[in-house]
Amino acid sequence: MDLKNFIIPAIDIKEGKAVRLYKGEFSNVKVYSENPVDVAKMFEDTGFKYIHLVDLDGAYEGVPKNIKIVEKILKSTNVKAEFGGGLRSYKAVKSMFEVGVDRVIIGSLAYENREEFLKIVEDFPNKVVLGIDAKDGKLAIRGWVEKADTTPLDFAKKFDNINIWGYLYTDVNRDGTLEGPNIEGTKFLAENLSKPVIASGGVGCFEDVLKLYEIREVGIAGVVVGKAIYEGKIDLHHI
Repeated sequence: MDLKNFIIPAIDIKEGKAVRLYKGEFSNVKVYSENPVDVAKMFEDTGFKYIHLVDLDGAYEGVPKNIKIVEKILKSTNVKAEFGGGLRSYKAVKSMFEVGVDRVIIGSLAYENREEFLKIVEDFPNKVVLGIDAKDGKLAIRGWVEKADTTPLDFAKKFDNINIWGYLYTDVNRDGTLEGPNIEGTKFLAENLSKPVIASGGVGCFEDVLKLYEIREVGIAGVVVGKAIYEGKIDLHHI
């Protein structure tokens, strides 16, 4: 099993620290490390080559705020990273590619400014992941604090024929809960879209990962795992 390429360990950064939120609530934060670089090195040391970085301050404020930490992670390790959080302009996206991220995750900008999003995809082909954040069956935007009047699938389909890398599907109500990912929702999206879908939100144990891995042929390319690692529910050394 090639689970080390399927699991994408996550580092969520807030005020320079590695943290996790509960159900996307900025008031419900738990700090796991004062130094996200050390966390990235741990992921690298356990054999992972790709990580998922989120700038929570950026997601909340609408512009990346932890660029220097992201740059330090990429300079201190040999891992590749996808990055999301506050990428709501062409300039912000360009700045993250300049510090060395491999892919960017964009959600709100695609919803609010299609023209600028298409320009980014045109200039950075196959490097953009469309963030599909779902909350109560609707699309969540602006750091998950607002709900748009569209479904995740309807939103995603608008971009399925352009040169994006694929999709990151997060069930916000499950994120940080360890209650299990929304497997049916992820599967439904993957079956109805032509590009790969990465699952995110709610993974609580190794069995959750396996359930997604076993249906990967529908188009599920990986799963983001955060809290389950930090809470010791999944031991990366035994994968």
